[in-house]
This record gives sequence, C-alpha cells and structure tokens, in this order.
Amino acid sequence: MPLVLHVHQIRRRVVEPSGTRFVYGRSVSRTQWTIHGETVVDENRHIRLSTVDVELPDGVHFTQYVARMPRCAMTLVLNENREALLMYRHRFIIDRWVWELPGGYVDHAEDVALAAAREVEEETGWRPRTMEHLVTYQPAIGTLDHPQEIYLARGADSIDTQPDINEAEDIRWIPLEEAVRMIERGEIIGAATVVAVYRALSLPE
Repeated sequence: MPLVLHVHQIRRRVVEPSGTRFVYGRSVSRTQWTIHGETVVDENRHIRLSTVDVELPDGVHFTQYVARMPRCAMTLVLNENREALLMYRHRFIIDRWVWELPGGYVDHAEDVALAAAREVEEETGWRPRTMEHLVTYQPAIGTLDHPQEIYLARGADSIDTQPDINEAEDIRWIPLEEAVRMIERGEIIGAATVVAVYRALSLPE
C-alpha cells in the first residue's frame, strides 16, 4: 500500500542560525554585507565622513565612503485652499534655482516638531497653527545616513518676523496640483519636497 501523508502530518524543523532574519520565509543573513572597520575622514556638527572597509557576500572587499548627518525637519504648510507654502532659492551645489519646503537641522535635544515649526517662522515669516507628523524617510541610504522628518501644518499666520535673506528669493502659496506639475518640469527636485507633495495628494481635504 502506498504511503499517504496528510498535510497535518508533515513537519519541517527550521533551525534559525544566530543573527539570521527571515523575510517572507527566506534567510537574508547570507546577503548582508560585513563591515570590518570604519575610519573617520572628517567630522563637524553637520556631517561625519568616513571610509568603511566592506566585504560582500561573495568575498569581494572594497572601500565605501559613508556620510552621516543630523536629523532634519521640514514642514508642508497647507492653507484652506490646499496651497503649499514654498520657498524659491538657489542651491549652489547643483547651481540651480528650485522651490522647496522650509526646514533645517534639528538642534541637539530639540523637539523635532518644534524645530520644524521654528524653521518655518525663520525662513518664511509664517507661523504654523498646527503640527502633525507626516512621514519619515532617508534620502540616499546607499551612502548617506540622514533622517528626514516631514511635518504637516494646516494653516499658518503671518508674523512680524522678516524671512531670513540667506534662505529664499521668493515665498509663495502654490496649489498642490501646480506643485505636481512643477516636479514634472524639474522646478521642484529636492527629495523632501517631492515626497511631501506626493504624500499630501492622499490626504483628505
């Protein structure tokens, strides 16, 4: 008589090696890169640049430059007409004029939401009425560790503070739909602003 095994009779014992993780039932430890050492090349309060001795799973060794930067906080300020508060500024690294969200570094021990609101006031002369966390992301995880926090402010009030002359050439309220077209035209290229605009499209009106 042939042997018939029912599903409930079959047992597979999976032994998980130390340090191994399973994603969708597959071990991923074998694809993890091994770090043999890190040498700091330069460091200040805005960036830490290192070279890292890396070994790939196939045994190949190479040196990778790695940059680590402090957390940043940006704010998407929307008014009752679903217009976003954007800044027009020159970015000398790429030598281009672009539109961006207000934002900047979070000071040591500073509350992230308060830092985001502070940057809006300093850079635009508008004070957010509310602050809620929208999304957290990393812009370039292959070479850069630079956490980015985007907040949503619904409404803002103009204050007496003059915008920082070092930050923006122009400040405008721009409809979200127009901001999408500006992304398509290459007028908005900064990762935080692109992420925020597309994320905002899914928000209830």
